[in-house]
Amino acid sequence: MADLFNNLYVGFAAIMSVQNVFLCFVGCLLGTLIGVLPGIGPLATIAILMPLTYNAEPIGSLIMLAGIYYGSQYGGSTTAILVNMPGETSSLVTTFDGHAMAKQGRAGKALGIAAIGSFIAGTFATFVIAGTAIPLSKLALSFTAGNYFALMVLGLALAIVLAGGSVVKAVCTLIIGIVMALIGADQITAEPRLTFGLQILYDGFDIAIVSMGLFGIAEILRNLEFPEQKPFVGAVTGGLLPDREDIKQSAGAIARGSVLGSIIGIIPGNGATLSSFVSYALEKALSKRPERFGKGAIEGVAGPESANNAAAQTTFIPLLTLGLPSTAVMALVGGAMTLHGVVPGPQVITKHPDLFWGVVSSMWVGNLMLVVINLPLIGIWVKFLKVPYHLLFPTIVLFCCIGIYSVNSRPSDVLEVAAFGALGYLFYKLRFELAPLLLGLVLGSMLEDNLRRGLILSNGNVWTFLSEPLTLALLTAAFLALGSALVPSFSKGRELLVDED
Repeated sequence: MADLFNNLYVGFAAIMSVQNVFLCFVGCLLGTLIGVLPGIGPLATIAILMPLTYNAEPIGSLIMLAGIYYGSQYGGSTTAILVNMPGETSSLVTTFDGHAMAKQGRAGKALGIAAIGSFIAGTFATFVIAGTAIPLSKLALSFTAGNYFALMVLGLALAIVLAGGSVVKAVCTLIIGIVMALIGADQITAEPRLTFGLQILYDGFDIAIVSMGLFGIAEILRNLEFPEQKPFVGAVTGGLLPDREDIKQSAGAIARGSVLGSIIGIIPGNGATLSSFVSYALEKALSKRPERFGKGAIEGVAGPESANNAAAQTTFIPLLTLGLPSTAVMALVGGAMTLHGVVPGPQVITKHPDLFWGVVSSMWVGNLMLVVINLPLIGIWVKFLKVPYHLLFPTIVLFCCIGIYSVNSRPSDVLEVAAFGALGYLFYKLRFELAPLLLGLVLGSMLEDNLRRGLILSNGNVWTFLSEPLTLALLTAAFLALGSALVPSFSKGRELLVDED
């Protein structure tokens, strides 16, 4: 326990610089904004803003990107309650009772309990990350190259399983991502591979350019397809602070949501969204008066909002301790770490303790900032809903072009972003899921590296990957996961998920 507090002290000492506090504030502010605005999610925003972090210190960059992610969970609740329109999918459940409370003149209390629950859950999740990081990283450090190869295979298999739509299409995009990761100079011999003599491909694909195009620009093109809607914004009525009875009703929901979200966030997939649905179902099942749910039950806001915020934070655990991004957003964050010369995985704690504990501690500071940002500034956030999209989207595109050009001063980078934007939109129209592509691009080089190291150490004997129990267990789990995706009922659910999107 003493080590835990010593490590957190190191983290707070690292974050308490003017630059890092400022970047944490910027991340939380932007996260809240995109959570409020439907259509621009954290994935697209992080992709767009990643080039701006090139010139910052790695710790400051990660603090800002993390703030954008968990900040978006806060912002999503504001529109879910006031407008009945979730800014984020993880806030969808909040519309059930949050908006019903707003109609009853209790919007202020719904917003207040959402913020309080999110802060408590965020604090709990911070301690979960701090408490589990060292044991998990020690476990990961004992892994052999074969173990790591199998772990990467399992991660890629789960990326296919958890993607929506056709399994075949998910496999195709995953393979495209892995092939893209192999393009460029060989990691050992520096010989060019798959470059077709083009110098521009010698350094491989820049993950910032690829993600900005595939997710940022393509997301804007997707939004332009739909007619602009002017949402009706309800007034913030009632006090923001819940009374004693509200606290009594919400305390258990917040506690259960914090634990549920912390656990589900570690599991690969969209943990924030899944945890909010599970929390809502749990609260309704435990309630003595389940008929109140959907009609303004405050537990229906407190539980899901606590769960999605806790999950958003514990999603970082697999990335920071095992080097395994469990979602597309974490793949982007892992890509940002690589751009700064920090390899995601167990060695982050030992090689970059300031960075690791600084990011963990920043989550608590960021949660505190979000409470301050969200409640007093709700009036300003809802006004952003009235910004016309025909002004918002061109501004974002211009921002993207300036951001990516400022990194290397190469016009070709801007053209690449445009090309990947068009490709991302084409994939969307053809109903291809892009998350496996991004995970393949991020994990492809690590997969190759561990495969080659394993083969070199075993003098080319491929049976080394099947002779170790842990490697065999991980590969078997990957095989079973892929097999489950082929079960007809599971495949039908994936198709329905895409249709709902």
